[in-house]
Amino acid sequence: MSTSHSRLADKFLENDKYAQWHDNTFWGVRQKRDRMADEVPEWEQLRQMASDIKRHTITHLDRYLEQFEANAVKNGAIVHWAKDADEFNSIIYGILREHDVKKLVKSKSMLTEECEMNPYLEAHGVEVVETDLGERIIQLNDQKPSHIVMPAIHLDHHEVGQLFENKLGSEKDNHDPTYLTYQARLSLRHEFLTADAGLTGANFGVAATGDIVVCTNEGNADMATSVPPLHIAVMGLEKVIPDYDSLAVFHRLLARSATGQPTTVYTSHFRTNRPTARKMHIVLLDNGRTEWIANPQHWETLKCIRCGSCMNTCPVYRLSGGYSYSYFIPGPLGINLGMLRDPQAHSGNVSACTLCLSCQNTCPVKVNLGDQVYQWRQQLDEFGTANKQKKFICKGMDAVFTRPKVYNMATDNAHLANHIPSFIMECGLNPWAKGHKMMKFPKKPFHKLFKDLEKDEDGK
Repeated sequence: MSTSHSRLADKFLENDKYAQWHDNTFWGVRQKRDRMADEVPEWEQLRQMASDIKRHTITHLDRYLEQFEANAVKNGAIVHWAKDADEFNSIIYGILREHDVKKLVKSKSMLTEECEMNPYLEAHGVEVVETDLGERIIQLNDQKPSHIVMPAIHLDHHEVGQLFENKLGSEKDNHDPTYLTYQARLSLRHEFLTADAGLTGANFGVAATGDIVVCTNEGNADMATSVPPLHIAVMGLEKVIPDYDSLAVFHRLLARSATGQPTTVYTSHFRTNRPTARKMHIVLLDNGRTEWIANPQHWETLKCIRCGSCMNTCPVYRLSGGYSYSYFIPGPLGINLGMLRDPQAHSGNVSACTLCLSCQNTCPVKVNLGDQVYQWRQQLDEFGTANKQKKFICKGMDAVFTRPKVYNMATDNAHLANHIPSFIMECGLNPWAKGHKMMKFPKKPFHKLFKDLEKDEDGK
């Protein structure tokens, strides 16, 4: 059963001041992205190159994945293949159990969120510690990410300060961001030093070299791979790219699109274990991706490089928040990924789009996100999740628009609705009245005004 986005958004909009702050914050990030893009004269050429590289790689995925595996094994890594989330979690736990791991530190990974790895490992007795600051905050707060790049953006520093008082024992009422960051560093330093293994996601997997490339601003991925004796890297199949020349294109686009930075603070390449460490493990996950490639209308979603720019620019996400979406990834990307995953469960999200296409106009790899949302809407009846009220309205519109006499009569008399009392027109039965005042209908419909104008022009 799908969950209505609009109902969840209502809760977010109850705090109007916070909703405006959320909107302004992400619009500010979008503006930073625009300034960064304007500084690169070849920006649009880079976007096209990135799109072409992704299209080529995804349509030749078998070749590049086999090349990646061969080079990773040659480097000394152990490569595992997981067909779905259950197998993914089982493989990870098997590696940890083999090495008697009791505590795992991990950098930010939406792939592990997709597979719900943390609760799986915790149920099997493994302590999991998020080391990205935003992820650590929401882990302590028992929440999910509200954004894929800024997961704790929905919390202000006072809320974080109170959380740290309760969970980390920080000074009472000291909510200074610099102090709170210092407290997080002290806490995480202990976790790094006492962890038995580290896990990272992957921004890219380079087929020509077998590299895992991780881009961060905090250096936590480097700590997670250099302090504990065991490193596990996890990657969705679509993250593989051909070579370093391709990586250079994506590297110039990623941070500029995500946070408005010229580059991330750290871009780390991992090929094999340190001389004194255990073998590096790489887990490659399918989980439906090979099926999505065969979908002619929606395969382009796999081009995504998870920068979050579509969310930053989306007027609906900015004014409804990440928790108004039923899928764990919000915004335009999450709408499409959720529908690919389970259309019955997530079709309530497709209404959360104005079809302004801002998302696909800012996407660094030109994923046609808005076009795909439109296509999903056409399939709702097929999934059995079409809105009954909208279906009834569409039948009424069809009856009017396909009969010229009925249409002319309706438009000629539409102005009579202006005399209906507002408490009747703007009631709960009229969804348009929520957040809007009803429009005033003109005495003459447009097509008659236009004909009168034509007559005046002909008479001159």
